[in-house]
Amino acid sequence: MSVSSASAAISNSASGVDINVMSQSPSPARPGEVVELTLTVQNVGNKDLTNVVIAVNPEYPFSPASGESLSKTISYLKARQDENDATVVKFKLKVDADAAKKTYDIDISVKDSDSESAVTTTVAVDVQGKEYAQVVTISKSSIDIATVEPLELIITNTGTSPLKNMAVSWEDSTGTILPVYSDNTKYISYLGVGESVTVAYSVMADVNADPGLYQLDITLTFQDYDSNESTIKTKAGMFVGGGTDFDVTYSEGSAGEVSLSLANVGNNQAYSVKVSILEQDNFQATGSTSTIVGNLEKGDYTITSFSVTSTSMMQATATGERPGQAQASSTNTTESQSFSSRNNLLVLIEYTDSTGQRLSVEKSVPIDLSATGATSAAMGPRGTSQQTSDNSYLMYGLVLFVLTGGALYYRKRKTGQSNEDIRKELSNHLKGLKRKILKEGQ
Repeated sequence: MSVSSASAAISNSASGVDINVMSQSPSPARPGEVVELTLTVQNVGNKDLTNVVIAVNPEYPFSPASGESLSKTISYLKARQDENDATVVKFKLKVDADAAKKTYDIDISVKDSDSESAVTTTVAVDVQGKEYAQVVTISKSSIDIATVEPLELIITNTGTSPLKNMAVSWEDSTGTILPVYSDNTKYISYLGVGESVTVAYSVMADVNADPGLYQLDITLTFQDYDSNESTIKTKAGMFVGGGTDFDVTYSEGSAGEVSLSLANVGNNQAYSVKVSILEQDNFQATGSTSTIVGNLEKGDYTITSFSVTSTSMMQATATGERPGQAQASSTNTTESQSFSSRNNLLVLIEYTDSTGQRLSVEKSVPIDLSATGATSAAMGPRGTSQQTSDNSYLMYGLVLFVLTGGALYYRKRKTGQSNEDIRKELSNHLKGLKRKILKEGQ
């Protein structure tokens, strides 16, 4: 409020007293602060006055400042004073912190000892809204290493005046967290009272960063309606690090044992890694089902072994079927229930990430059953018997061919047939004998 706009004269016809609002500090008044009004009191009448009481009667958003009186008493004012003889009085008022930008009225009254009642008039006082903004929400509290991730800041105008030409920026003094695809500053042309706006960034943490908490220094600059620039600084914490991922592959196997290769393929170290074989339909672990492999740096790997048997092979042994027969007679041909040479082993990996949280990852690992020796073990005596039977039929066919072929050759030679005709006869005889052996072998 300028002095000219706030000036007002109060004339008491009974006493001849003029009161002027000489100045105001600050001008305009600001929410949450104390405003000081300086008044001049001048007796322009023809009679001397005594005990002149000047009082301020504030209403919202004004209230008495702490320890300040709302009335002042002037013991004597001589008649016909000019401006140089005027008496100066001051009042301090507190402006409510939530006061909106507006022009408010204040009543000022004057009464002397000869007046029956006080004379009151109203003056206008401008209050400037409070310019303030704050970061209400940060969308991320942690980001992974070497991964582009979104970061959103929600800015809210918590003051009582609109903000314009606003700039929002942030910085990590260590250079570990940096913006990608844009710089670190976003601009907002206008933000009304109580309104919020979201500014979005894409950020990445350095691939060689040490896991831990990093400080983001956030700066908000804006202009008020008089184009005066203000700056608000705040801080936020951002944790770099977190979980990781693993790759599990079948390494090798022997009779009843499976070895797995476990690699940390993520960007963070894994602590206290534990590998377990889950309960499942196709495989059964004997002995210990879990093993602790310790810590795994990113890019590191280890090998762990378990005693594992195929429950599908065990079922084939119990029914006396060969794997091929069981598969052919089965109505459910899904991969998890077939007797194919490959099957999936369910493995659970538990670890502590760089934030101290215990996490788990489940993996499905293709296993080569034939390489583990499970197939031959499951076949048992039935497989051995089948192999012996096949060998017997082969030997029987060979002996039979030699005997019958020799007799046929001798008989044909005696009848005078040529060697070419005898060769054709032996070939046809061999084909028929082969069909007979195969039929009996089935």
